[in-house]
Amino acid sequence: MKSQPKFSRKTIYGLVTAGLLSASMFTTALVALPPVPMAHADVAGLDATRSLNPLVEKVMPAVVSVEVKLNDKAAVADNSDDGDNNDNGGSGGMPPEMKHFFDQFPGFKFQSPQPQQRGGGRALGSGFVMSADGYVVTNNHVVEDATTVKVTFENGDSYDAKVIGTDAKTDLALLKIKAEGKTFPAVSFAGTEAKVGDTVMAVGNPFGLGGTVTKGIVSAHHRDIGNGPYDDFLQIDAAINKGNSGGPTFNLDGEVIGINIAIYSPSGGSVGIGFAIPAATASNVIEQLKSGGKITRGWLGVQIQPVSADIAESMGLSDSKGALVNDLTADSPAKKAGVKPGDAILKVDGQDVASDRDLAKLIGNIPPGKDVKLSIIRDGKPETVTVTLGIQPGKASLASNDQNNDSNAETDTGSNSLSAFGLEVAPAPGGKGVKIIKVDPKSDAADSGVREGDVILKIAGEDVSDASSVKDALKKTSAKKVLMLVKSAQGQNFIALGRDAG
Repeated sequence: MKSQPKFSRKTIYGLVTAGLLSASMFTTALVALPPVPMAHADVAGLDATRSLNPLVEKVMPAVVSVEVKLNDKAAVADNSDDGDNNDNGGSGGMPPEMKHFFDQFPGFKFQSPQPQQRGGGRALGSGFVMSADGYVVTNNHVVEDATTVKVTFENGDSYDAKVIGTDAKTDLALLKIKAEGKTFPAVSFAGTEAKVGDTVMAVGNPFGLGGTVTKGIVSAHHRDIGNGPYDDFLQIDAAINKGNSGGPTFNLDGEVIGINIAIYSPSGGSVGIGFAIPAATASNVIEQLKSGGKITRGWLGVQIQPVSADIAESMGLSDSKGALVNDLTADSPAKKAGVKPGDAILKVDGQDVASDRDLAKLIGNIPPGKDVKLSIIRDGKPETVTVTLGIQPGKASLASNDQNNDSNAETDTGSNSLSAFGLEVAPAPGGKGVKIIKVDPKSDAADSGVREGDVILKIAGEDVSDASSVKDALKKTSAKKVLMLVKSAQGQNFIALGRDAG
């Protein structure tokens, strides 16, 4: 399982993320530094214990500050919360999909960089030139809601730029400098993944100060900060601040190993915990934006959950890896190919699926229309299912197990075949599943979050609807942990319960 950041309620005061309190900076004044002469140097084999000046001189000419004039709506939103707003309009403007992440921190307060003029504000971020003909990479949240974009090089040269394409899900954007026939210094993405412990250097435009460099190391891989389905960030301990958003982090060979996107901070300033989009992810997205201006991702159409240790045991798996399908979208590619709830997806075209989030990233990196082979475990047996990926829709309606909610429907309170699990059940209205009418508070089921009113749809892979079907399903498995598909008000998920619970 990929490592996740452990932020306790006691110690966390704020997490500055893209689209929230990002590393970009809103301001009404730009502080420019004196021009720095452009120079080039060979940094191969650079000794990290010595000066990084040769590296700075090599890469600095390709790093730009990105100044954006916001449309009136965005500027007004930024000024609407009396000092407690974030980059996208304060807590009231928080994307709904992000609110749950911050709800777990009751003391969290949004930091406001600077108040904005209601008639229109400016956003400052960072970026870098990726090709000599003037293509520039930055964050989506830096140029979002922009009416005009200007890039400024460290020697003071400024140019207007056009937004070629953006991808909100990875928070990346591609710009093109408006200067026909002119060439610019450029840097390239690293061809190999940065390793934990590698010395790195971040360059950008923190607090609008212009070209600034900070040194640090790669602290971790695969960080998930709740920003979106494709979170897979590098954790960097170099000082990264507001205004560094979209700026590059370099290895000692002068290659871009990551694009700065967010910081974790109690104050809005750097405490040495930053996050960057890995070069491999960024280069793939940027090439698509350069080719067509938009991103198309493969789509399976499944709702998935992690394979916990208990679930792995109930399915006879050797470890808790893979992604467990608990629902499918109507008419989705997966459903058409025969994928079923209860299938554990372990590989995609031979690549291991380490977790549920890993599956989303693997499928998202494959173009629509391509056939992929899913290696799955179904009813304890390995199978292969071939799926032709669809185009990821903007919104997808999950297939639901519609139930007749007639409160006067007759119920059978005699279905107590699950008493060994600390549960009492009865046939659910509509005949799909058995409704939980009592949960032993000391049971494994209670600890797993099962509540009265939830409906058990499957037991050990078998549909259940009454006492008889429950007994038949239990007879078909001798596992110590029994897998059950439970539907609640929040959706449906698999849980694994021990027979002697309670």
